[in-house]
Amino acid sequence: MAEPSPSATAATAGQTDAEREEALDRMLTRLALADDARLAPLLARVLPYAITSLASPALPVRKLVMEILSHINKRVKHRPEISLPMLDLWKIYSESASATIVRNFCVVYIEMAFERLPTEEMGSIAPDLLVNISNAPAQHQGIILRLVSKAIGECNKYKLDDTIASKYRAISESNDGLVFVDFCFHTLLYQAPSQGIGCPAGLSVAQSDRVTGKLPLKGDTLTSRKLGILNVIEAMNLAPEIFYPLYLSAASDSHESVSKKGEELLKRKASTVNLEDSNLIKKLFTLFNGTVGAENIAAELKVSPAHTSLRVRLMNVFCRSIAAANTFPYTLQCIFGCIYGSGTTSRLKQLGMEFTVWVFKHAVTDQLKLIGPVILSGILRSLDGSSTTETDSTGRDIKIFAYQAIGLLASRMPNLFSDKTDMAIRLFTALRLEDQSIRLTIQEAATSLATAYKGASIVVLKALEALLLENCEAEQSEVRFSAIRWSTTLYDMQHCPSRYICMIGASDVKLDIREMALAGLNLLNDEKQSSAGSIDFNYPDVAEMIDYICRQRPQLLQSDELRIVKLLFPSKTFLAMIKFLMKCFEASDSPDLVQEDLSHSPVAKMCVILEHAMSYEGSSELHALALKSLVDLSSREPKLVSLRYAGRIHWLRTLLGHVDSDAREAASRLLGIASAALSSSAALNLLSELTSTLDQNRPSRFENYHGVLCAIGYLTAGCLKQSYIPEEMFKNVVDILVKVVDSEGSTLASVAMESLGHIGLRCALPSINLNSATASLLTVLHERLTKLLSENDTKALQKILVSLGHISWNDMSFPHLNNALDLIFGLSRSKVEDVLFAAGEALSFIWGEVPVTADVILETNFVSLSQATNYLTGDAPLVSSNSYKRSGCEEAHAMAREEIIKKLFDTLIYSSRKEERCAGTVWLVSLIMYCGQHPKIIELLPQIQEALSHLLGDPNELTQDLASQGMSIVYELGDASMKEQLVHALVNTLTGAARKKKAIKLMEDSEVFQEGTIGNNPTGGKLSTYKELCSLANEMGQPDLIYKFMDLANYQAALNSKRGAAFGFSKIAKQAGEALQPHLNTLIPRLVRYQYDPDKNIQDSMAHIWKLIVADPKKAIDEHYDVIVEDLLVQSGSRLWRSREASCLALADIIQGRRYSQVSKHLRNIWTTTFRAMDDIKETVRNAGDSLCRSTSSLTIRLCDVSLTSTSDANETMNIVLPYLLSEGILSKVTSVQKASISLVMKLAKGAGPALRPHLPELVSCMLECLSSLEDQRLNYVEMHAGNVGIKTEKLESLRIAVAKDSPMWETLDICIKVVDKNSLDLLVPRLAQMVRSAVGLNTRFGVASFITLLVQKVMIDMKPYTAMLLKLLYSAVLDERSSAAKRAFASSCATVLKYASPSQAQKLIEDTTSLHLGGKNDQLSGAILIKAYLSNAADVLSGYNAAVIPVIFASRFEDDKDTSALYEELWEDIPSSERVTLTLYLPEIVSLLCDCMSSSSWAGKRKSAKAIKNLCDVLGESISTHHHNILKSLLKELPGRFWEGKEAILDALASLCSCCHAAITAEDSSLPSVIQNAVCAACSRKSKVYREAAFLCLHKVITVFRDPGFFNSVFLMLYEVSNQSVIRKAKGSSSITSSAGAEQDESEGASVSLDKVLNCVTSCISIAFRQDIINQKKNILEVILNSLSPEESWQVKLSSFLCIKELCHKFQSSDDSNTWPQDTPYFVQELFHLVSPKVVDSIRLVKIVQVHTAASECLLELSKLYRDFPLTDRTEAKFEDELAELCATEKSEQAKELLKQCLTILKNLPGVTMTMD
Repeated sequence: MAEPSPSATAATAGQTDAEREEALDRMLTRLALADDARLAPLLARVLPYAITSLASPALPVRKLVMEILSHINKRVKHRPEISLPMLDLWKIYSESASATIVRNFCVVYIEMAFERLPTEEMGSIAPDLLVNISNAPAQHQGIILRLVSKAIGECNKYKLDDTIASKYRAISESNDGLVFVDFCFHTLLYQAPSQGIGCPAGLSVAQSDRVTGKLPLKGDTLTSRKLGILNVIEAMNLAPEIFYPLYLSAASDSHESVSKKGEELLKRKASTVNLEDSNLIKKLFTLFNGTVGAENIAAELKVSPAHTSLRVRLMNVFCRSIAAANTFPYTLQCIFGCIYGSGTTSRLKQLGMEFTVWVFKHAVTDQLKLIGPVILSGILRSLDGSSTTETDSTGRDIKIFAYQAIGLLASRMPNLFSDKTDMAIRLFTALRLEDQSIRLTIQEAATSLATAYKGASIVVLKALEALLLENCEAEQSEVRFSAIRWSTTLYDMQHCPSRYICMIGASDVKLDIREMALAGLNLLNDEKQSSAGSIDFNYPDVAEMIDYICRQRPQLLQSDELRIVKLLFPSKTFLAMIKFLMKCFEASDSPDLVQEDLSHSPVAKMCVILEHAMSYEGSSELHALALKSLVDLSSREPKLVSLRYAGRIHWLRTLLGHVDSDAREAASRLLGIASAALSSSAALNLLSELTSTLDQNRPSRFENYHGVLCAIGYLTAGCLKQSYIPEEMFKNVVDILVKVVDSEGSTLASVAMESLGHIGLRCALPSINLNSATASLLTVLHERLTKLLSENDTKALQKILVSLGHISWNDMSFPHLNNALDLIFGLSRSKVEDVLFAAGEALSFIWGEVPVTADVILETNFVSLSQATNYLTGDAPLVSSNSYKRSGCEEAHAMAREEIIKKLFDTLIYSSRKEERCAGTVWLVSLIMYCGQHPKIIELLPQIQEALSHLLGDPNELTQDLASQGMSIVYELGDASMKEQLVHALVNTLTGAARKKKAIKLMEDSEVFQEGTIGNNPTGGKLSTYKELCSLANEMGQPDLIYKFMDLANYQAALNSKRGAAFGFSKIAKQAGEALQPHLNTLIPRLVRYQYDPDKNIQDSMAHIWKLIVADPKKAIDEHYDVIVEDLLVQSGSRLWRSREASCLALADIIQGRRYSQVSKHLRNIWTTTFRAMDDIKETVRNAGDSLCRSTSSLTIRLCDVSLTSTSDANETMNIVLPYLLSEGILSKVTSVQKASISLVMKLAKGAGPALRPHLPELVSCMLECLSSLEDQRLNYVEMHAGNVGIKTEKLESLRIAVAKDSPMWETLDICIKVVDKNSLDLLVPRLAQMVRSAVGLNTRFGVASFITLLVQKVMIDMKPYTAMLLKLLYSAVLDERSSAAKRAFASSCATVLKYASPSQAQKLIEDTTSLHLGGKNDQLSGAILIKAYLSNAADVLSGYNAAVIPVIFASRFEDDKDTSALYEELWEDIPSSERVTLTLYLPEIVSLLCDCMSSSSWAGKRKSAKAIKNLCDVLGESISTHHHNILKSLLKELPGRFWEGKEAILDALASLCSCCHAAITAEDSSLPSVIQNAVCAACSRKSKVYREAAFLCLHKVITVFRDPGFFNSVFLMLYEVSNQSVIRKAKGSSSITSSAGAEQDESEGASVSLDKVLNCVTSCISIAFRQDIINQKKNILEVILNSLSPEESWQVKLSSFLCIKELCHKFQSSDDSNTWPQDTPYFVQELFHLVSPKVVDSIRLVKIVQVHTAASECLLELSKLYRDFPLTDRTEAKFEDELAELCATEKSEQAKELLKQCLTILKNLPGVTMTMD
């Protein structure tokens, strides 16, 4: 770009108005006279001057200016090719002193000039126009901005040059940038109006005019400008909040290319936008809403709303911004604009509703109070105006968002809805009427609305009751769901109507509605809840609840015992109702529910309800529940129930055959209960009827048989309670039942035994007559029972076992009890848990003092003790102190107790069989649970504790779990010392310090491992028992292997003990309380670790304990944090892999989120543990180590991040971690540790900020060393063998460096550069200097150099104190470095440091660098690389030393080494001025350097200097004459003396110097040419062939240029001798030998020189010689010529000979006066013709080369002409004429043929020819 002309400013400075007027007048005249072709240069001077003259107050001047401008306008208006001085005009406009009128006119012509610029120049100037545009008037701004946008559209549509981009970037943060961006925004918004009128959407009229100017923008022009603007905006690196609106506008553009580009930019850039910026959101709202409705704004300034597609995109933005939800009143305008705006669309309505939802969700409360009611009214109006049958998807979406908004508003502002039920009615109505696709949303809104009515008034809640009752049975499931949800949400448990609605919902077909209804009744998990749990809820008053149900269903009060009435409620509703009412009974506080009027009491009404539930339509489950509920009612009011059903015995008897066994059981119980109200006769008759049924014949239906058997038991027990049953009848009943046991299958036999047990609870059973003898019942049935107990019918076995206990309850006979014990103990190997529990219950009844009575068992829904207590999933109930003692003799039971004790402790508990241990555990726990208060149990507690402690480690889970539960019961039963002892033992077990267990003798079949634990034996057999393990050990020839098996088994038992102890501990922990406190410090670290144990069972157990003993886990961990961490650190080095793995996982979890104060003391040890675990021998531990590494890394990064942690803590953390990572982590031999350390160091560096500075020396040093040490070693191998496979070392080095630059280490170094400050340099620079000296490895050395370069660029002038040291080191590094890549990097670094060095340091460095060209190859290469680096990085410094540098560059171009010369050639090419100018400018320095080199002792230096002198002479020619003396002196000085290889270059240089400076040489001293000639002639006599040939060439040049005739006599004789020597040699048949450089040669070799070079010299001698001298040497000359034409000579020699002959001919053709010829000239001419011509003809004949034929023909022609034209007195006929004729006839070359014809013609026409005779 041309510089602006200074003419205008210079011309106007200091001129008077008269002078200015005169100048303008002259300019006008010149303009008028100038043609168009020369107008542009003239305008460049005239136009700026004229415009600046407008500032003059003189009218004549202004008038002249206007004339000139008018003339210019007319001339250039329609000639766009005429350029205007753009830069001069812009300079005038930019000057602050310019007058307003001058600036106004400048703008006009700037606009004209800009449009005439070439496209590239236009794009380059455009960003310069934006400088200070914010200070320009608005009108000028518009013009300039339009010019810039035009340039952008034309030049930057596809891409933006980096240079231009940097110009735009320079204004990005200024006011000028904001003005430009604002204009770009308006341009992007601009859309061409459809009919050419109107204002584009999103703009005002003024903004639109500012964008377009005079004409609207259309089509491709507008598209190009928009695309160019997007490229420029992207390059400006604007803040996200500034560019975001522009990209949104572009992405919504109607032109596809613009929208595509906008979308792409949004995807790449929009992620960084802060949508919570209030200014950005307000700007977007203004764009969306416009300002059309605003007052106090001029019409042309009112902005219209954005177009629809942009508004849609903006709505998507608003729905992601919380700030948008809180920008009042823009939010309100936006919502109503979407819903009710004039130009709205269905899509905008949908988005408006979506935004409404967003606003209601995120708006602050204060704002929501203002806009909530207004928006709600709008939403309701929108819903009222829509149809319920809307099929349009957008319409449905609008409704969905509308209802969502209502729901959100209800949750945020409940007071808007709680005072009336309108909204509730609206939503329930919508749920019934709206489309299925919308109902779910309405349902969710209704759910949210329910919370709004929670605090409503009683009147509103009452109205809602009716609404819910009306809708709870609606057809639509969503309506029912909402009704149930509202019932459970609005009302509490005591509210009767809502509970009734829940009862209705309990039978819904939808599972979710059923579950919600049951949850409202607290029945959802009814099976899992204990009966005591229901007391915690506030149930409604049972009387009120029953009355409300009866009011809703009055038919319930109509009793009907025939069960034929229709079921009033669905079965599931009835089930829920009965369960809920029974819970209400249980929770009732009324002391007496029986009123005087029995028919109106709650119990009576409940009985009626239950009887209705017994309708035939009801399910079996309902019937069973109803009958069980009647039994429960009887336990509450036995008199009322027994009296009621004493009269309904028949109804009860019909129920004995019910299909449900539970129903039959309950009916039997009721029958027994009702018998209490019967008379004795009626009761006995009933019993007789039942027994007779069995006595006569077996009932056909199983159900009837079962029911009768049950009823007999309960009825007999009832009669026995009243004591009116005759003994005979009693025995008969027992006999019948015994027969059933003996004869029927297991099911009926077990029922019969159960009935016998029920009878036995009232009294001892009588003896049985057997074979005329009496025996006890169990003796009679022993065999049968043994068989039954061996079967697999679990339920039957349970009943038989429990009945054995019941039968033994009142029996005083030890044999009887012993029989029962035998039967029970016979099941000690059973694997069925329920059977074992039943046996335990039976043993408890035999032991005595169980916590139940006969009445509880017989007259309630009691089943069994074991089924009432869930051993595995629930907590064992505390042992009741209300144990019931039997009356009578206890001797038999005492003996039985001893048998039980003996069996348990001597046989079962310490058995080698796990089944027996399991049975013993179940039975022992059953005894202490049910009979815990018995004195004998209390006495045995220490023994029991020991047994249970032993069982804690049992591999069987049931044994283990029950042992742990048993421990808790023992703890409860024991005294203080026992409790303390038990807690201590359990803690020891958990912490691994338990005492040694009792030894168990192993049998052959003793199971040591569970099956499959350690695999199979070699033959595929199992390995679990002791025998199998011993067999395997023997087979392997290693008997001692069995001990290792046992050790493994013991370890497994230890794990099991911990798990079992955990269960026991969990039970005891509830009761231990303060007793545990002293142990917490020991326990908590272990518990934390065990929760991460690899064994899932151990995890679960310990987690359970943790929850029990630690109320607040976070607080507990905080209090014991140090102890926990220390324990984990110790255990992480345990020899057990389980402990190591668990410790790592626990540490990983426990350190998360910790503060520096908590972890500071442990942090280094944690890292040590981490790295050790990552290198563990076991894979799972390594995985845990990786997990710990991730957690520790996260913790460390957070603690070192100054944005998250205080600076002091960050510094301390860095001091702990970073040195360790650098010394231990990165240098580790473990790959995973290395990678983790490097990654962490990089992340630490990113977040540490200033905290990194103290560690920079170590960090930088480590990262640089790692560049090489962590490099893939295969690359090293490849580089070593690169030459063998044809890979260039430089390429491979570049590859290695590229890989290193992409590594985390390099990224970390970049981060280090960013945090370096002046203070950091004191430690960092010496470390870097040390690395420059000693670092090894390509990547490291390259990295050191690059880092120093970046460092200097960062700190700049702060590096000045260190430049001397660094320059010295870096300079040496360049010289010593072998790698070319590293050498260049050090050179670049050196150059960067040079920029900030002192002048003396710079001078010293540059002098050292320039002196390198005198050294070896490495020095020369290093010098070239250094100079190139200086030119690139320190050009301003180097420019002051060009006189020293440029001569070196010039001279070194001629080095022998190709690589070195190529580098210097590159440098020479980079010099901006032309070669001739550069050489002329620095000629003295160059000549001085070359002369110095010539005089040096280095032959290479001499050779280089000679080549450079030759080039210098060739380029400068005569310009070098001023310095020829020094050069000539040096050259002549070097010619004599010893020969060295390449010395011929001096001769070449001398030849070139003589060629260009011969005049100056002669002028200086006329004797110098002779001196030169003598020196060259001396060189011609040297032995080296190459050198001699160069000498002859030089001699030829010297003779030619000096043209001294005296040279002939001094030179020719030497040439003649050389020629003769050549002839003699050829005559002897010797061949020439190629000389060897620098070696001594013999005489024959020295004579070997190409004769053509000699002939050339002869030719040049002839050309300058006097004719007399030639005549004097005629004989020698002819001899030389004839010798050269001999057949032995080459064709090249012949060509030179032809030239010599031609020159000789020309010499004697130059005069017509024969008197002037020397004497003997004719003779010489005759001899020349007759002797030479035949030889020439022979050459034509013998040599078959066209070039030779042509040259010979020319030579022959010249000879013929000379012979014809020379004044000879007598001419002799040519003897070769005939031969010549033949040659002419056969010649193929046309040119030669023509020449030969001319020769023949001359020969035929020779004057005065005398015929010769042969």
